[in-house]
Amino acid sequence: MADLEPTSPLQRGKWGHVMPYLFLLPAAIIIVTFRLLPILSALAVSFFDASFGKIRGFVGLDQYAKLFADPEFWNSAVNTVWFVVGAVPLSVATSLFFALLLRKGIRGLGLYRTIYFLPVVTSFVAVSMVWKLIFHVRFGLANALIEKMGGNPLEWLEEPTGIFELMLRPLGWDLPTWAEGPSLALICVVIVSVWRGIGYNVVIFLAGLQNIPEHYYEAARIDGAGRAGMFRHVTWPLLTPTTFYVVVMTTILSFQVFAPIYLMTGPPVGGPLGTTNVIVYYLFEKGFDAGGNMGYASAVALVLFAVILVLTLFQRKVVEKRVHYA
Repeated sequence: MADLEPTSPLQRGKWGHVMPYLFLLPAAIIIVTFRLLPILSALAVSFFDASFGKIRGFVGLDQYAKLFADPEFWNSAVNTVWFVVGAVPLSVATSLFFALLLRKGIRGLGLYRTIYFLPVVTSFVAVSMVWKLIFHVRFGLANALIEKMGGNPLEWLEEPTGIFELMLRPLGWDLPTWAEGPSLALICVVIVSVWRGIGYNVVIFLAGLQNIPEHYYEAARIDGAGRAGMFRHVTWPLLTPTTFYVVVMTTILSFQVFAPIYLMTGPPVGGPLGTTNVIVYYLFEKGFDAGGNMGYASAVALVLFAVILVLTLFQRKVVEKRVHYA
């Protein structure tokens, strides 16, 4: 029993209760300094007429009233929602598909995993510039392939027309403006964002797939289940915790999209006709480009923070009920 007694002064008396908090202190300092304080600062600045280094006066909720009355803000909000609706399901589906392929014992598996992960560690600036060249109207690879197959070239990043309108126009359908869907330019940005992030999600899905015990598949095969049956009754239920994590994280990151919008859709950025102007770029434009109205930009940031927080809590409270942790 003597071996079980504390041997260090730090393990005896009050220090034994303090030590866990000392280990947490470095992480707590980083979180408070770089997360909590900026959020509180943005909340405070949003109530003032402020620019870089200058606070001219308290305006209360005027910034928020101005924000919700601005049609440009609502346009950026709609574009952001379209981006999230397009990027999240596509990213999750394609990542899971490639993870299922890589899970099989194919030759050169390590090489394939590396190839899929390379875009994740590649600079978004380089990725955006390469894809901007691919979607170039006159010299891009995308239009070259379309013309090779006998089709008509597309405007891609310069096309403001909604994707649904472009698809149904040859059939003689004339959709109202609200039903045209996201512009082709925004769809191009969705493709680039999904392509760059797919490698990270593939790694996460592979980890989830490898944690599924093999004897479940053996039992399913004995019961006569085919590949579709094993995926539906074994893989998918046991992969729901991983899928839930990927959906939540991809949703949060999609609401914060900025780099491909800034680098690919300009000048003017957010074009054509504002159809790729998302909330984060709207925030950047008001806070840095349009006179540096940091109070107004802080209000935009807080609204975006609230939207992401509410959506994440909804996913935790509602969607997570369908997750099988056992």
